Amino acid sequence: MASATKGMEGIVAAQTAISYIDGMNGRLFYRGLDINELAERSNFEETTALLWYGKLPTQKQTESFRRKMSENRLVPNEIIALLLLLPKQATPMGVLRTAVSALASFDPATGDNSLEANVNKSIRLTAALPTIVAAWERIRKGLWPVTPSTHLDHAANFLYMLTGKEPDPVAARVLDQCFILHADHGLNASTFAARITASTLSNLHSSITSAIGTLKGPLHGGANEQVMRMLLEIGDVDRVDQFMRGAFAAKKKVMGFGHRVYKADDPRALWLQRLAAQLAELSGNQRWYQISERIRTLVQAEKPLPVNVDFYSASVYYTLDIPIDLFTPIFAISRVAGWTAHVYEQYSDNRLIRPESEYIGPLDVPYTDLNSRV
Repeated sequence: MASATKGMEGIVAAQTAISYIDGMNGRLFYRGLDINELAERSNFEETTALLWYGKLPTQKQTESFRRKMSENRLVPNEIIALLLLLPKQATPMGVLRTAVSALASFDPATGDNSLEANVNKSIRLTAALPTIVAAWERIRKGLWPVTPSTHLDHAANFLYMLTGKEPDPVAARVLDQCFILHADHGLNASTFAARITASTLSNLHSSITSAIGTLKGPLHGGANEQVMRMLLEIGDVDRVDQFMRGAFAAKKKVMGFGHRVYKADDPRALWLQRLAAQLAELSGNQRWYQISERIRTLVQAEKPLPVNVDFYSASVYYTLDIPIDLFTPIFAISRVAGWTAHVYEQYSDNRLIRPESEYIGPLDVPYTDLNSRV
């Protein structure tokens, strides 16, 4: 029997044409397009279409795709009623997982696993996730959810539903770029979970529910929340050095550094660094950016760890006045584009994902009668 590889590190579990990570050189591609070009020139809707259909849409296709997305932002009233029943202390990721699972029962094509039906389900799901997250944020504050806009783009509409006010265009564009940067990233844990579920020929909603449940874990989706809590604990750039000396002495893991795949800085992190600096300048509050920069200098002087996507996204979202426990749901709002693309790909050439395990327990253990056991 082959020896097990802990965490499946280095194991190739699937072939994909969706995204490629060049970890040695710190590069990321969606369908062959460099993430830097997409972040600079594209938008989330166009990037989602690229991931699903394999190439950039024409102008006519883009307009049609954006219209379909905006037309499907409303969720069934029963989903809002479900949110109203949930305890206010429920975590946003737990609420999102529950709501997505419930949405399957209201989808008109829930029993249809054809490619056409799954693309339509993906449009409805991708459009619905921001509505669910924003609705929960308002409900738990005792406010009524804001009806989605039909003329704002995906990112701007999310900010609008959080506050009831149309967002500043710069803030909306920054969030749109964040959505692009998070839309897909190889065979990460949540994407693998989605593909495992899809490989059983379970439906799309089940696959995305599995992915959300996996992203909910702090070792995958919660790292930027922990980064922001660290920045808040430090509080001021003058306290960074003392805090980090303590962290190094205690051998504490500093969130936002290191990655299973990247040996160079994550290209998404470099974009987010730029966005964090831009927001700091526009808001007039340099504190979180300055603290982040000093932490990065000290960490990389101590050990040459690459900075990852979670590090700067924390201060970006916080400066956009997004609650800390919504950082991971925002990850899901964008990553659903990649998850659904991987589900299509899994269905297209499916084989049940069923790895072996290496047994390390005893054999031939004798059965002991009940009255003889100690």
